[in-house]
Parts: sequence; C-alpha cells; structure tokens
Amino acid sequence: MIPWKKIKEESLRTGYRKLLKKTFELPDGKTAEFDIKHEGPAVCILAITKNNKVVLTKQFRPGPEKILLEMPGGGVDQYESSLEAAKRELLEETGYTGDFEFVGTCLECAYSTMIRYNFIAKNCEKVQKQELDAYEFIEVVEMSLDDFRKHLKTGELTDVDSGYLCLDSLNML
Repeated sequence: MIPWKKIKEESLRTGYRKLLKKTFELPDGKTAEFDIKHEGPAVCILAITKNNKVVLTKQFRPGPEKILLEMPGGGVDQYESSLEAAKRELLEETGYTGDFEFVGTCLECAYSTMIRYNFIAKNCEKVQKQELDAYEFIEVVEMSLDDFRKHLKTGELTDVDSGYLCLDSLNML
C-alpha cells in the first residue's frame, strides 16, 4: 500500500466547524479532492458512579436533528492536556467528578482530523451544578451498566466507539 501524496490544502470555511479541501495524487497518478472536517482533539468520558450507574448527557444534536443520550466530552483547549480537558468537560457538563484513567485514542472518522482521547472516570459523584456553554442545554441522566450496553447497541449516540473501548478496558462488554 502506497500513501497518497497531498498536492494542495485550502480552507473552505470558518465558523463553528472548519472544513479543508485536500487534493491528493492517487497511486494511479490521477488526482482527487476531498472535503475534510478540520477539528482539534477531543475527549470522551465513560463516567461511572459509586453505585455503578453510567452518567450520560441528554441533549439535542443538530446533525441528526434528534435528542441523544451521550457520554460527556468535548474539545481540548489550547495548552490543556487531554486529562485536564476530560476533568473539565465532565464537571462542566454534568457537575460530576471522579477518579480518571486514560483508556486510549480513536479517530473521529476517515474524513476528520480529530483524535478522541477516551477516559474512564470511576467513583463519580456530583459535586457542583453544571457550567454549560451558551449553546449547551444538557440534562444529566444516570443509567445502569446493563442499560448502557443496550444503548450502545442502538447506535443512538455519537461516541459508540468510545463506549465500547472503555467497556472493553474494564472487561465489561
């Protein structure tokens, strides 16, 4: 397998989501253009309470235009470690904190630059009110591990891969 040669890269749009147009020379000598989501690193947290409940966020998602139950997470700020971001995002979105353990990374998709850092937070407990961003309207939901495994199988959350990666790390699949 030969990696493709990038010939050109240009910014298509700026705003909440940034896109790149990348032009590659393919192994057969032809060229092709691809629209790529230009995204920074992110974190995702499988938060488990002392009572073995999974802490999830319930919120409207504009892509699928649905209310989804998802694992807490978000972007890593500049000069912030992925662990610092995970602790901050869990606290801001849910008001919970816990004992954090890094599990591993995964890619967002084949057409994104994002790398997602996955964490497990054990022994979680609520320590403060949510501190939501202006565009976040989140309801916190606690779900049993059995129900969370069933929820993962529905595909009705954006971080299915992170959920399975974290549960596998805990030998809880």
